[in-house]
Amino acid sequence: MHTTFPTLDAWLAYCERLHPQNIAMGLDRVREVARRLALRFDCPVITVAGTNGKGSTCAMLEAVALQSGYKPGVYTSPHLVHFEERCRIGGEISSAGQLMSSFETVESARVQDGKEVQLTYFEFTTLGILHLLSQSKLDVAILEVGLGGRLDATNVIDTDCAVITSIDIDHTELLGKDRETIGREKAGIMRPGRPVIVSDPVAPQSVIDHAREIGAQLWRFGEDFNFSGDKQQWAWAGRGRRYAGLAYPALRGANQLVNAAGALAAYEALRERLPVTAQAVRTGMAMVELPGRFQIVPGQPTLVLDVAHNPHSVAALTANLDAMGFFPRTHAVFGAMADKDLGPMFAKVGPLVDHWYFCDLPTPRADTASGLQQKWNAVQIVAGGRREVTTSQHATPELALQAAVAAADPADRIVVFGSFYTVGGVLLHGTPRLQAKHLGE
Repeated sequence: MHTTFPTLDAWLAYCERLHPQNIAMGLDRVREVARRLALRFDCPVITVAGTNGKGSTCAMLEAVALQSGYKPGVYTSPHLVHFEERCRIGGEISSAGQLMSSFETVESARVQDGKEVQLTYFEFTTLGILHLLSQSKLDVAILEVGLGGRLDATNVIDTDCAVITSIDIDHTELLGKDRETIGREKAGIMRPGRPVIVSDPVAPQSVIDHAREIGAQLWRFGEDFNFSGDKQQWAWAGRGRRYAGLAYPALRGANQLVNAAGALAAYEALRERLPVTAQAVRTGMAMVELPGRFQIVPGQPTLVLDVAHNPHSVAALTANLDAMGFFPRTHAVFGAMADKDLGPMFAKVGPLVDHWYFCDLPTPRADTASGLQQKWNAVQIVAGGRREVTTSQHATPELALQAAVAAADPADRIVVFGSFYTVGGVLLHGTPRLQAKHLGE
């Protein structure tokens, strides 16, 4: 039976309902549908795995490609507000119509000749986006791994260059409880004889070992490429190539230079197939955009949006907030998934926060506002409650932000962080421009 739906939301609801019970782990099912689709790419493919920095690295790769005159296709997940954000072609977000057409093709292949293949929501939508990208006459395909690497649906495509960004403890129930085990899962995107860029400055040994075991071309941060910088500019050096006098990436935060260094190493590794100019590197890095990555929205009070949602990324957020200078008070809007290791996150950023606005999120995986508040209180008790910090609970990120704006003075700072759902929740109606009411009174 040929299934079709009139809207993208209806297709996504259908994909949610497909979710099979007791499904066999592995890529065999996804590979079978990919085979039926004759899914292949006629351009170089760069696949990016890691715990933190994947989205930023993909955005930088895309920006440099665009400035080089190439037509890149990008698949990233999750999205902040609209599903269509997951697919960009030639720098433009894909349309609902394009995605619906690809989903129809995937569904036809999935049920072909009455031999139905079970797929999860993520597997189905990934195949749909991969099919759309494969039909788009691209010069380069940039694929962000959703979770792990070895068993991720993106791994049905053989990469021409793997990039592994920083690795931290996250999704432990699926990937393992330590960096070595998690690193081994991420390393599953490598291919024999193909370059792998390891931009984690302290990479798990399992990543290095796997690259050597399968004969991948290993590029290590600190050995095969590196960066240096002062307050005005930065420089990158790789195997036989150097870029000097670069403007800092438009994505803010000290951690972004590590991501930028990995992106430039990928282009150096693919130099023969995908040459980029020094000018394209300069302009691309200076113009790259990605909402929700230490995004500072000017206004009064200042608004900071960041999808930091694990101890490593919250540590980076804390360092970046510290570097912003003095604010009388910091208000934090926070929502997170129930499986997150909140203790180290609260311990790291807690000393900077004067008011917490905990919020519910629209997914069953999320912790509740009251649950988050209880966990914060527990951390405070252990720390001896050294200073007065107020907390409140809110039904949505938007309502939490409204409460923070009402309580904040113009010179204060509001930080919205945690899950993609938290940041996406305050971006539902566009980027908020704050104007503290105190000013006009």
